[in-house]
Amino acid sequence: MALLTSPVVVGGALGVIGLVLGPFAVRTARRTGAGRGMALTGTVLSALAVVAAAVTVVFAVWFADLTRDCYEYREVGQWTQCVQQQFDRR
Repeated sequence: MALLTSPVVVGGALGVIGLVLGPFAVRTARRTGAGRGMALTGTVLSALAVVAAAVTVVFAVWFADLTRDCYEYREVGQWTQCVQQQFDRR
């Protein structure tokens, strides 16, 4: 679930919870002999969710910084044109 919601950054928080609880699940699965694959899968997917959330936040901050001059426009067309000009400058 965290991996699917990671672009919304909520997945990052859920992923951190999964990373904290994952080792406990792996240890319990090792002791009981059942569910080890599920515990490992959950831990790996939680790590991927954290990475995806971090990449999304970095991209959003980069895009906001690059297009900060365009936020004064109220019309979508004007904003789009301004953003295109900002990317053309790079």
